[in-house]
Amino acid sequence: MKTIKLLALSVIVAGCITSCQKEEVATEVNEVSNTPTKKQLLKLNNMGVNTKNVSIKTIENLDGTIEDYFVNGTDLGIPVAGLNDQEDLGTLDNGMKQYRTRNLVTGSNRTIDVLGYTGGGGSGLSSTGQQALRRAVDNYNRVNSSLNMRLTFGTNYQAADLVVYVRSDLGAGGLAGFPSGGRPYKWARIGPDVANRGVTYATHVITHEMGHCIGLRHTDWFARSCDGSNEGQGNDGAIHIPGTPTGIDRASIMISCATGNENGTFSSADVIALEYMY
Repeated sequence: MKTIKLLALSVIVAGCITSCQKEEVATEVNEVSNTPTKKQLLKLNNMGVNTKNVSIKTIENLDGTIEDYFVNGTDLGIPVAGLNDQEDLGTLDNGMKQYRTRNLVTGSNRTIDVLGYTGGGGSGLSSTGQQALRRAVDNYNRVNSSLNMRLTFGTNYQAADLVVYVRSDLGAGGLAGFPSGGRPYKWARIGPDVANRGVTYATHVITHEMGHCIGLRHTDWFARSCDGSNEGQGNDGAIHIPGTPTGIDRASIMISCATGNENGTFSSADVIALEYMY
């Protein structure tokens, strides 16, 4: 989405990629910023990552788990752990179509218990955020697919498959990741300013983040609309979804940078992509 700067980087890494769009400006939890080594920067470059202004930041999840990520001001983050196991850039398919990761949600995991977190400490969804989440879940459940999202609100994030909550450092953007082990990525985070922009905008951001959690890549991952950078493929891959456009779908809810005309719903090509995947 437009102006969504979050923790970010230009390549996706197995199930741990943070994501969203360009106003997702996530700062580290402990304000620690370390400089990558030359070897790490070379590896990131080989993976197709824009290595300008890369730093290492520490992110804490709602459940207290902590991970270090390489970030560079775009909308993806790469875990520091396991960097050398990631694939180099290789041959790209720059066909400008909808894309997915190699890892998808499988079997019984396709019934996804979604929790809208309502706890304190600034992490709970506002009434606007809750309304937007309802609409986002409806977006997915209206698609003719094997996915079934069951929404509740509360604080029992341990029992949920996918948790939507607020992080104070994300501004008007979001932060999420990709499926792993056949399960959706658990944390779909949004900034406190998302709901301040209204239900439609919030629905767009939440639907976008949830899209990453079930395996959707950015529609323009190979040439981000914001800066033209290539996010790279990494171990998660960027697999074209048959039947989607041969030109960039500016109406896609998975475009990396918003146009300012978001309506909070899937484009027709997004629906084709989801129905093909699931």
